[in-house]
Amino acid sequence: MAERWTRERRLERTRGLLLEAAEEVFAEKGFAAATLDDIAHTAGYTKGAIYKHFATKEELFLGVNDRYMQRYFDTFTEVLAAASKVGAEELDRVGELWRRLGADRGTEHAALGMEFTLYLLRNPEVRERVAARREETVEALGQFIIDNLDRLGATSLIPPMTMARVLIHTTPSVVLGTELDSVDLYGPILEMYMSAIKLP
Repeated sequence: MAERWTRERRLERTRGLLLEAAEEVFAEKGFAAATLDDIAHTAGYTKGAIYKHFATKEELFLGVNDRYMQRYFDTFTEVLAAASKVGAEELDRVGELWRRLGADRGTEHAALGMEFTLYLLRNPEVRERVAARREETVEALGQFIIDNLDRLGATSLIPPMTMARVLIHTTPSVVLGTELDSVDLYGPILEMYMSAIKLP
């Protein structure tokens, strides 16, 4: 017997397909050049379907960003959950996973993040409109840092929310700098991050 889909499940599936299409189109065209018509067409829906889930293109972009951040959280949670300490071996593993994420559309996402940052700087009214959503990302990452430091018995030498902001704003530069200059910046930046953490 075929499984019956509830309205909520159908909406969730549609939202997922729209986000997948948006990630693809943003990566191909950039934030400014991508249109909602492009995204709707790629997803196999009308533009009206987008507006049922996202009020603006900026909100759709932030939805794509949330999915990408969740991939980061999931990846690093797996490593940190298995670690009882943070030594050279654990940092090497984190660096390797970060490199792998960078290779999996990481460069495109980093470039998009910088483009979106520039867009927000040039459009203060949009920046104000999405400020709360951006703050949610900082808070989620900050809580992730707090939870994992507590579990390891470590402490941050700077406020965890400040560390979260530093991570969010330096990550695109690390990914793009590594790609552009063919110099691995993941290891050195991890060492810099670790200098702000006091281990037990």
